[in-house]
Amino acid sequence: MTNKSNLPCPYVSCGSSDAFSYESEGYGMCHSCGSNYPSRQKTFEWAKESYPTVQKDSYSFTPKNIEPPVEIDPSSGNYESMRGIDEAVMAQYGVMTYSNRQEYVYPSGGIKVRTLPEKGFYAKGGFKSDELFGMNLFTAGCSKIVTITEGELDAMSVFQIIQNKFTNPVVSLPSATPSKKLWENCAEWLNSFDKIILSVDNDEAGNALADNIAKLFPNKVYRVDHRPFKDANEFLQAGKAAEFKNAWWNAPKYTPENVLNSTQDFLSLYQDTPEHQYVKTGIEALDDKILGLMQGHFTVIKAPTGIGKTEIMRYLEYNMIKKGIPIASWHLEETKLRSLLGLVSYECNDNLTRRDLIDLKGANDQVEEAIRTLTVDENFYQFYLSDGQDADDLIDQIRYFAVACGVKFVFFEPIQDVLVGSSEEGKEQMLADLSVRLSKVSAELNVGIVSIAHTNDDGQMKYCRMIGQRASVIINLSREKESDDMQERNTTYLTVEKNRPCSEEGNAGAMTFNTETFTLTEVT
Repeated sequence: MTNKSNLPCPYVSCGSSDAFSYESEGYGMCHSCGSNYPSRQKTFEWAKESYPTVQKDSYSFTPKNIEPPVEIDPSSGNYESMRGIDEAVMAQYGVMTYSNRQEYVYPSGGIKVRTLPEKGFYAKGGFKSDELFGMNLFTAGCSKIVTITEGELDAMSVFQIIQNKFTNPVVSLPSATPSKKLWENCAEWLNSFDKIILSVDNDEAGNALADNIAKLFPNKVYRVDHRPFKDANEFLQAGKAAEFKNAWWNAPKYTPENVLNSTQDFLSLYQDTPEHQYVKTGIEALDDKILGLMQGHFTVIKAPTGIGKTEIMRYLEYNMIKKGIPIASWHLEETKLRSLLGLVSYECNDNLTRRDLIDLKGANDQVEEAIRTLTVDENFYQFYLSDGQDADDLIDQIRYFAVACGVKFVFFEPIQDVLVGSSEEGKEQMLADLSVRLSKVSAELNVGIVSIAHTNDDGQMKYCRMIGQRASVIINLSREKESDDMQERNTTYLTVEKNRPCSEEGNAGAMTFNTETFTLTEVT
């Protein structure tokens, strides 16, 4: 196999001069735009001729020719006002408009062509994607401030809006995913300015771009708030040039998303962070210690097998549902029907956990009415993971519930059974990773996550102690299963072993299981 790398990208919408890698077996990829070759949608004859392929049965290569527009005599071009940008600004940047295209000339003479009216792009004249559009118009250090945009039209829009008696250089990136070589070529020029203002889209690509630039030029980068518009040109077309100019002058210092530095960063942290709501558990002694289950925190209920962990969790779930709090629940060791009927038993205050019991008691209508009552507001989501799904799928599920459904608490158990088929050593590492992710996603989404963990004979979390280390609250359960006293055998004691939010630890009451109703009540 012959490999080639650092080649120009064959896709005209990209224009990278060195990001394309190719294998003689017939596969290639651009590390700048992410395009693959061959591709029915994007390949064209130049690529096929430059990189001849070996036909494979797994695909059929159907090149698509991308023909550039018919060339017109350059004399027919002119500096034409477009999308609110004045002719004089077009002339300043050397942007000529023809009947079917607009040409942006980059510093080394290469041309990025924008087709009209469909707004496609292709390159000519040895265009390279390692330069900034407009950079050649402004000498290094000619101003204290330089502005960078994501597009040529935006650069000209910003220049038109902010121009005054002082030189205000405005340049554009050739694409939203600039190459490493671009920054190498332009770093010295950009560093000659005290302040770099970004006027980029408020989307994922724009945020990633801003993060990258902020890391390359620390303490120099500021970012314009475009809201409610997408970019500078939209401000211009909407007649809101003054609003953009004000946003440009007041652009706050930008740091990567994971770094807080400015006064505004910390004010926003204080003002915009949602309140972590406590919801009473319904267990008075427990609430005296932890104030209630808390959004934005990861809570673990731990105990050996057979102590009553599942029933405690079900009690918490039922309490949430009756309060109208949106929740999602998954009990791995139960069928979906058994989990539902466990809640029904609380609603009916009767053991209706099996179909034979329901039939025996003639309680089918009662069960159906209880289900309607519990689910009338559609605040209860029951979920499960299928075979082959893992921790990634669990995190995705939690994210879906929190973002799309407005769920405030997610219950699932036991945490150790989410991961199957691993050795004990492998399971320890995977559980440690899952615990870290659960604590992070809980805080990120302001959703409470409550899980059950099995313990060893020594009381430590089975397989992985990191579960407890990442939890904000740990509630330990104990029960005298061998007691001669029936009441004592059915009483589960709660102890708060860890309470990061409130610091209160110790005895948190007891719950007695009623074997007639299959429900828990607090011992008072």
